[in-house]
Amino acid sequence: MIVLVIFLALLFMIFINVPIAVALAISGVIGIVAAEGMGALVTVALDMYNGATKFSLIAIPMFVLAGAIMNASGITQRLIDFVSALIGFVRGGLAMVNVGVSLFFAEISGSAVADVAALGSVMIPQMKKRGYKAPFAAALTSSSASLAIIIPPSIPMILYAVSAQTSIEQLFVAGVVPGIIGGAGLMLLCWYFARRYNLPVEAAFDTKRLRETFIAALPTFALPVIILGGIFGGFVTATEAGGLAVLAAIIIGFWYRETDFKQLRRAMLDGAMQTAVVMVLVAASVLMGGFLTRAQIPQDLAAALLDITDNKWVILAILNVFFLVIGFFLHSAAAIILVVPIVVPLITQVGIDPVHFGLVVTLNLAIGQQTPPVASVLITACSIARANVWDVSKINIYFIAVLLLVLLLCTYVPVVPLFLVELLYR
Repeated sequence: MIVLVIFLALLFMIFINVPIAVALAISGVIGIVAAEGMGALVTVALDMYNGATKFSLIAIPMFVLAGAIMNASGITQRLIDFVSALIGFVRGGLAMVNVGVSLFFAEISGSAVADVAALGSVMIPQMKKRGYKAPFAAALTSSSASLAIIIPPSIPMILYAVSAQTSIEQLFVAGVVPGIIGGAGLMLLCWYFARRYNLPVEAAFDTKRLRETFIAALPTFALPVIILGGIFGGFVTATEAGGLAVLAAIIIGFWYRETDFKQLRRAMLDGAMQTAVVMVLVAASVLMGGFLTRAQIPQDLAAALLDITDNKWVILAILNVFFLVIGFFLHSAAAIILVVPIVVPLITQVGIDPVHFGLVVTLNLAIGQQTPPVASVLITACSIARANVWDVSKINIYFIAVLLLVLLLCTYVPVVPLFLVELLYR
């Protein structure tokens, strides 16, 4: 009965626009007091502090800062120029450039919102200028940014790993192959739209231009080598790789000598706000998580589902639907922090690999970033493109279909995400 009251109180506060972190903290405190009395509140502040200061969480502001430095120092523009020279000659090539650059940028920022904000402000106006309709440009930019959060590094993956107490590095490795498959699928869909609507061809392929843009962007390619090479090679942890990414981005930015300090300051402030929101969510979740654990809610949920079926594929289907629905209403960070600790005992009991499940959760919430009413990434793209959300959503259905296919592939063919993990770690 206590659990039901707390859950209803949490939903009520969310629906009246109380910040989710505050609602979580209040609900957790209510649960603790109801179950254990006022004396249990003595350690609340210390528990919240300890929860938000885990070493692995330091990776989040590091990757956000690295992305901000990239965008303010000419690194992003050089990357766009190179990818445009490489594939821009194909019909609809600028749309493919959008996908390619988004996947690369995500290797540094780890955030879909940062990705769409940084690249959308450059790519969407260029696409509109060349005859692409605003809803198409916004839908493509939004979907490719959300797909990119399964490419390492990924802030949702870091949060999942902390919540599920599994390896961040293995999660990062698991995202590589699905990310490449999803990117190829989005590019193929771009090619289809280009043929159907006679989208423009950029400048003809020019070996000289390709060579010049490659040389100009060459220092930029050091960033994924440092991040992914360090993590996959076992030389650094994900947190240490975040620090190295910041250092490398600063050095490369000074090399180009184009740093816009006003833009950098604005991006750093935005990144700090984004990080603060996540950390407050993590701190608040400690209270709720502690109460749920002591109330045996995760174990009761696992037992109830296992009474229905113990087939892990059916359970994965149920959880997929559950996370897709949750994604309609909660941001990815809030959904992971609120739900993952509850379902981890269930997936453990039925033999689902936590790394495999982490990728499934991340993909579900990536799709949730594209589906109103919350749809944080989609709304950001619409704002940049000055396009109506519903007009964009009509086009975005096709791109979401690609994301769903990747989700089904990763869910029911585990070798796709786990191949590299097995090769490198097991």
